[in-house]
Amino acid sequence: MIVTDVVTIIMQRTSFSDFKCPAARALDSVGDWWSILILRDAFHGLSRFDEFQKSLGVAPNILTRRLKHLTDEGLFERRLYHQRPARYEYVLTEKGRDFFPVLMALFSWGSRHIPEEDLAFLLGDASGRERRTMLVDAQTGEEVTPENTSLLAGPAADDEARERIARMRAWYLGIDA
Repeated sequence: MIVTDVVTIIMQRTSFSDFKCPAARALDSVGDWWSILILRDAFHGLSRFDEFQKSLGVAPNILTRRLKHLTDEGLFERRLYHQRPARYEYVLTEKGRDFFPVLMALFSWGSRHIPEEDLAFLLGDASGRERRTMLVDAQTGEEVTPENTSLLAGPAADDEARERIARMRAWYLGIDA
């Protein structure tokens, strides 16, 4: 006789809402991969529950939770478009539209690292030319790379954060701490 134990692990989502790191807070605001795909579809013109569900093939309860989270976080505004029965559409807010560069960075990264024969979509402009993206500094126009970018202390940085930044700069960029 063989006896095996079945162990179920339920992973509790960690909240980053108290973190002082913009990346951690952004992840907390967006949520998870379903939320990112919902935002992707919203940028492609989808706005209604049934449209998102058809596009993503996601379970209704998961989609409901993700749309509520994105609305609560201010990325979507929920607008009534039909009275009886009540039906809502989800419209990107300014905060939601500000997610576009993040989505394009993910899309570009995926396009570079997924085998070309597996790609159904590419980025293009209105004339049909393929786009190649890069992150640039809005003030200087310089490409942002790991080699020319480091963390700086923000207004909420405490001594521990400042020490961590100094160590990282010294190690990664060769700058004296």
